[in-house]
Amino acid sequence: MRNWIGLSCLIDYKIYMDAIKDLISDFKNLRSLEGEIRNAAISLVNCFRSGGKLLLCGNGGSCADCEHIAGELVKKFAIERPLKEEIIEKLGPELSRELHGGLPALSLPSMIGFHTAFNNDDNPEFAFAQQVVAFGKPHDILWGITTSGNSSNVVYAAKTARSLGLGTIALTGSSGGAIAKIADSVIRAPAKDVAKVQELHLPIYHAVCKFVENEMFS
Repeated sequence: MRNWIGLSCLIDYKIYMDAIKDLISDFKNLRSLEGEIRNAAISLVNCFRSGGKLLLCGNGGSCADCEHIAGELVKKFAIERPLKEEIIEKLGPELSRELHGGLPALSLPSMIGFHTAFNNDDNPEFAFAQQVVAFGKPHDILWGITTSGNSSNVVYAAKTARSLGLGTIALTGSSGGAIAKIADSVIRAPAKDVAKVQELHLPIYHAVCKFVENEMFS
């Protein structure tokens, strides 16, 4: 697996409260995952600092999680996100006081027009992979969410992303599944029941989003 911690600039560990430490404190059963969660969060910081973007994919409840994560990153989440001075100058006071810093995160399942067309004309298992071909660039990251780790459309997207030089994060259940053999960072929620896995996914990605937001805007 790639060592994303060594890429780009080093993270500045400030004295502010660490969202990932908070997560581990609140969820003792996630303690063994701290390294992978932190590695994924740091890879996202490096991605955004390098001008890259995040692509998210998943099915069902995991699709809703993709929307949730994108929402936390595109708009402010836990702290204020002041605009850069050069952006304020371009926008002017009326727009700039209503807007704030955002991070480029795209939920791939959201493109209903594309998915209905692709699913009608082509093999639906490759829909996310097609979107990776269209949107993916080096320095980007694909974050695949699948409770089993075996959702074929998510696995094919991860394979495509890796082939094209994107970073890859997987958020799964305890087994990791097929995607665990592909992704650079694999966060295995310690549960097998789908609902239990999804219940753990939410606090994990909230902590990641808070960590990234702190590093990018604090």
